[in-house]
Amino acid sequence: MRHFYTMLYKLNSVALTSAVLLASAPADWAAETNALGAGEEPVWNWHAQSTAIFQSHPDFSAPYSGLNSLENGRKVQETVSLDFLAGVRLWQGAEVHADALAWQGHGLSDSVGLEGFPDGEAVRVGTDWPNMTISRLFIRQTFGFGGTQEKVEEDLYHLAGGQVVSRLTLTMGKVSVKDIFDGNSYANDPRTQFLNWALMANEAWDIPADALGYTTGFAAELNQPQWTVRYGIFQMPAAANGLAMDTHYVAAWGMVTELERRYTLGLHPGAVRVLAFLNRADMGSYQEAVDNSARPADIEATRTYRYKYGCGLNLEQEITTDLGVFSRLGWSDGHTEAWVFSDVDRTATFGARLKGSAWNRASDIVGLAGALSGFSNPHQQFLNAGGTGILAGDGALNYGWERLVEAYYDVQIWITLHTTIDYQFVANPACNQDRGPVSIFSLRLHVEF
Repeated sequence: MRHFYTMLYKLNSVALTSAVLLASAPADWAAETNALGAGEEPVWNWHAQSTAIFQSHPDFSAPYSGLNSLENGRKVQETVSLDFLAGVRLWQGAEVHADALAWQGHGLSDSVGLEGFPDGEAVRVGTDWPNMTISRLFIRQTFGFGGTQEKVEEDLYHLAGGQVVSRLTLTMGKVSVKDIFDGNSYANDPRTQFLNWALMANEAWDIPADALGYTTGFAAELNQPQWTVRYGIFQMPAAANGLAMDTHYVAAWGMVTELERRYTLGLHPGAVRVLAFLNRADMGSYQEAVDNSARPADIEATRTYRYKYGCGLNLEQEITTDLGVFSRLGWSDGHTEAWVFSDVDRTATFGARLKGSAWNRASDIVGLAGALSGFSNPHQQFLNAGGTGILAGDGALNYGWERLVEAYYDVQIWITLHTTIDYQFVANPACNQDRGPVSIFSLRLHVEF
């Protein structure tokens, strides 16, 4: 009960503070404060957001547990994040953006035991007291090639204005790689959409990042009216899912390329994105760890600088103005140790999002999705031999695909203040048929201004 009342206090505090700030700000606040003059593009902006997530699960069946198991007793946890963001236009086509992030709380079982982890705001470096970092600090330069222009809407990481459709965009600095790659209109942001890790990104992609989800690097995007091609190279962490980054820049890096093709079916937009990645870091080999007689299997003893690669497919399609569907498929080589995001070698997701226009709640959102997560054969042997990964490690493994379903209802309380009720059902947590199933109940409060 202590966790429940603590969470209610945090939720009420966020809601009250946000309401006061929003009530005191004029509707056209941004236009009044950051423009040089009438008709000119704004030269700066600032935003803030806060997200509080409360999660719990009841007891579930688990005949044994390991170092990275989801605890099978009833649990209650919460996470809270707060961002202050600012952007400045330096010269034509150039913007600098910064994000000061504060976070507090823990994921269920300290964010282990499920491959599709249920809280996208939870990290392995949870904290009882607020911690703060500069999560993003980057410069973006856009070069236009002439021709048709399009309007840029202001958001957390863009200044309002116009830009040429045919363009080259270069980004350098500290970023979330997910801000640039593997985007999806319906399943991308756990602060406003699906909460589960398996639905916010392609889990078979070992996304270059530290334990908080950020890294430094460079990305280039060539945009044309119907397609975009992207390339990026980024730092990798020095330890698996660690905070410190590897400074052996030639030996350790993560590269990713993506081709996006946009189209319309009738009047309804859709997109197909094909992604390929190649990482190099001080990673271990599952097969070498299994072949060694040491038990539990020791992946650390096999580490050396080696490659990990894979690919992914990302689809989205608007069916009506209120209904859209999406899917992701992912594959990685399955021989090299998972280093950053999750242990998953194979993934498939599918889902839909529906706006509430039919019941006169156009700003409300209903989401329903499912995900499958699996391991390669050497990876299965490693975990069955007692090995541990980023999220998995029950001490043994009776392998079966992890299967999950997530459903949520997001309600607009007032302007940019939303609350979400979420339910997730997971069979074979961490791909282990001996454990679970488990039901996870969530409440999310999100405000942005």
